[in-house]
Amino acid sequence: LQDLTGDGGVRKEQLRPGTGQPVPPCASVAVKYSGYLGNWNKLFCSNGNSKYPRLMKLGKDITLWGLEIGLLSMTKGEAALFVLTPEYAYGQRGCPPSIPPNTTVLFKVEVLDFIDSEECDAFFELTCEQRNRLPLEKVLKVAATEREFGNYFFYKQRFKIAKDRYKRALSILGRSSSSKAEQSQINASKLLLFLNLSLTYLKLERADRALKYGELALEMDQGNAKALFRCGQACLYMREYSKSRDFLARAQCIQPFNRDINNELKKLARYYKEYTEMEKEMCCQMFDPLNS
Repeated sequence: LQDLTGDGGVRKEQLRPGTGQPVPPCASVAVKYSGYLGNWNKLFCSNGNSKYPRLMKLGKDITLWGLEIGLLSMTKGEAALFVLTPEYAYGQRGCPPSIPPNTTVLFKVEVLDFIDSEECDAFFELTCEQRNRLPLEKVLKVAATEREFGNYFFYKQRFKIAKDRYKRALSILGRSSSSKAEQSQINASKLLLFLNLSLTYLKLERADRALKYGELALEMDQGNAKALFRCGQACLYMREYSKSRDFLARAQCIQPFNRDINNELKKLARYYKEYTEMEKEMCCQMFDPLNS
């Protein structure tokens, strides 16, 4: 076993290598873990049944010193076994009734994902005045990290949390710019967030809000096919068929072979046909008594 601490307190056996850089000290990590006593035969804790393990902040949510040391040695996708002596785990007292005093514990850990949030943490500890004095490069990096958090929660289908992280990123970008070049960089970041928010509100079945953010994206880039597509989807959801057709047709002109756009136009045609047939039937029912 690899001795991570030099005193045998935290020993590691790699089961599967990962990729990329090791987990940084201020990261938020998503891990699958199982804790055991004895010779890997007595399970005392696990989140293995969780489909989407929550993000845990190093130094805050992970309370075992030895486990944190182990995580800092891992990369994304890596799986490993760790042996933690009491000094690096639950100490002399243990954690009754599950863990006896002065017990060595074993952990099986898999790093699913992590996000380095060091600069975000530092940013939100500053006053508004201090934030405004930061270089734009740092502000854009913080906004990008918040968007990364939003993407993480979106793909875990936690759309309300994703929406809040995207909006938090937008609030960071509300500063005034000193040049056209700076404003262009800010707008590029905002555009991505508007598109993300439009899609997220569609998932939340709030088509009116999805349309709003799609149109904000179009104000920055009139020829953005993704923004036109989102607006078309939102209008279709609200049964505004004419507006939906206009947005989707414009998107199709830009990307004529885009399967999603073409499928949405087919869906629109089908829905509109059903709508007109229903209207026709209602009219017939209204005038039948007069004809008879």
